[in-house]
Amino acid sequence: MEENKNVAIKAEKDHTTAVESAYDYLEHFDILETITNVGNDEVFTPRKTCNMILNSLPEEVWHNPNYKWLNPATKNGIFEREIALRLDKGLKDVIPDQETRRKHILQNMIFAIGQTKFTSNVARRTLYYCSQANRKCDGIRAEDGHFVNGFAIGNGTWFDDEEGNIKTPRTEHSFDMKGKCKFCGISSNSEYNSADQREHYAYEFIHYDKDNLLRHLQDLFFKGDRNMKFDVIIGNPPYQLSTNDSGIQAAPIYQKFVLNAIALEPRYISMIIPSRWFTGGIGLDEFRTSFLNDMHIKLLHDFPKSRDCFPTVDIAGGVCYFLWDSTYNGNTKVISQTGDKTTIRVRKMNDFDIFVRDNIGVDIITKVSKKSIDFLNNFVYSISPFNLPTNTRGEEQPFSGSVKLISSKGESYIDAKEIKKGKELISRYKVTIGQLNPDRGGVNNALDGKSNVTTKIKIYGPGEVFTATYLLLGAFDTLHEAKFFESFIKTKFVRYLIFSTLSSMHITKDNFRFVPLMKFDHAYSDAELNSYFELNGEEIDLINSLIREMN
Repeated sequence: MEENKNVAIKAEKDHTTAVESAYDYLEHFDILETITNVGNDEVFTPRKTCNMILNSLPEEVWHNPNYKWLNPATKNGIFEREIALRLDKGLKDVIPDQETRRKHILQNMIFAIGQTKFTSNVARRTLYYCSQANRKCDGIRAEDGHFVNGFAIGNGTWFDDEEGNIKTPRTEHSFDMKGKCKFCGISSNSEYNSADQREHYAYEFIHYDKDNLLRHLQDLFFKGDRNMKFDVIIGNPPYQLSTNDSGIQAAPIYQKFVLNAIALEPRYISMIIPSRWFTGGIGLDEFRTSFLNDMHIKLLHDFPKSRDCFPTVDIAGGVCYFLWDSTYNGNTKVISQTGDKTTIRVRKMNDFDIFVRDNIGVDIITKVSKKSIDFLNNFVYSISPFNLPTNTRGEEQPFSGSVKLISSKGESYIDAKEIKKGKELISRYKVTIGQLNPDRGGVNNALDGKSNVTTKIKIYGPGEVFTATYLLLGAFDTLHEAKFFESFIKTKFVRYLIFSTLSSMHITKDNFRFVPLMKFDHAYSDAELNSYFELNGEEIDLINSLIREMN
């Protein structure tokens, strides 16, 4: 009998546990988490990430009923919803009546522009319960009693039109004489500009110059009131757009959202963007310089692995979010986070001409800089030293006057007379790596958290040339010198210094800006370099934790 009683108790506990688990799931279920990304430039923000960004804002924002909030490119309405929930709680003492408080929040505080027509509807559905902000209940019920047709919050009486404060984008691209949009750079032949394309991706927030943007927003949201402005600008802007008709080339555009937000002179800005700007690139160098020297950046939270923010999305170089505070003027609190590992330091953003994301890495690079006269970026060759495109191919067999050609497809032979550039290099020993970063900007090193940084190092001898697939690190008269140089590049120490400059999938001579130029008269080891540059245990441990051994 006792045994049966225990079985019954166990069954009851199991049943209760299952019920509670189901209830807990339903209680915390969020439909927005089930919506996948629409495209490469439409990365939906998970609720956890959204709240992490909102947590960066000071507490006072949740208690100020006069602030105007703007998301300049909303996707699923997650930011608007979470802001509304926090304001509903934070303004209880200011506006005690719940109905009055919520109406004030939605009518007078939260504003957004849809990234597309589709996302505008999704965001309104999230915030207003209905894609039509002024939709009233029509009274039609199903047999089980529920209303068949949805209706908006406040029974559609809080807004005069169906968009409310979440506006559908209407701006078009503005093409110059060369057929390029002067705001985002896409081609007039782009699929974005096709008459058959429902969405043109002419993002409203960046398709006005800085002088006219505020006037446009005042017309859009405040019926032309020239005294109105936004206090908090927040969100996850689109990252890039294809700029040609083939869709192969893509240009970053997130920096345009940041710069236009700053131009509006709000109280706070917080956005999550790719970290690729740390080292620059096409369209990002000017932004990087400006941002690194902006003393209003109070917080920068960096995620080298994008999946720490977006669990299903790989973004080469990772992502970061920042807090820009118009009243702050000082050093930046830099948080670097990979998984459960976090480092925090308050430091200058502009210690170097690029942003070094690792806090301990700043100390390593500073030590190297103090003991170095020159750096390897002045030694490494520019792209394609022989001016041979990556698709160059030769004959299968050698012939009179030929040289061996190395390409991604293997070995072939071309006439030495075809080499118009870099002829003086043909007779030398050439140390090379592939131009592509094998870790794909941190995407491929998820298993152990370590990076290779470069492809295998290859030494090509006299009579051998290669295509632009490879980067020439150095050319030497003897094989001994080439091998000494190879041993130097293979060290974790050197590859860490390269790693600290990487935020994309390609390696160029600029990525060697922190690597010291040494005498290559003997084989190098990590122990020798660590000792010479006086690295401490913490710094050595950091390098070993990030960089794989190269056998």
